[in-house]
Amino acid sequence: MPDPDPPGAAPGKALTPEARRALAEAAERRAAATPAILPPEQGGPTGPEPTRYGDWEKNGIASDF
Repeated sequence: MPDPDPPGAAPGKALTPEARRALAEAAERRAAATPAILPPEQGGPTGPEPTRYGDWEKNGIASDF
């Protein structure tokens, strides 16, 4: 039975030993990384993230970008 694909590998694609090692190292770095603690945004939009929906509304005026 072949080794299972490491996280981040393309399904069904044959990986070289170097690629397996690189994926394993990347997974270790992600596991060891601490999440950034950011201060809350001040003066930003309320509601859903506007860049996700492609428009921005401020004071009743909507603009697309």
